[in-house]
Amino acid sequence: AHPKYDYSYSVSDPHTGDHKTQHEVRDGDIVKGEYSLLQPDGSFRKVTYTADDHNGFNAVVHNTAPAHHEYH
Repeated sequence: AHPKYDYSYSVSDPHTGDHKTQHEVRDGDIVKGEYSLLQPDGSFRKVTYTADDHNGFNAVVHNTAPAHHEYH
């Protein structure tokens, strides 16, 4: 059997501050995906990853500084 799927989900809850997304695709033995989340300090983290039999699991993490809002 040749495993294959594509899924994603997201949460955005301003009441709890829970903001995140996930997307993953599998085609045979290769899996690729990314997820992101808003961290408690207001910074944003995005992780992209791949996994296969040859290279194993590899992830790249991108962090973005907190957004600064000015109030007048």
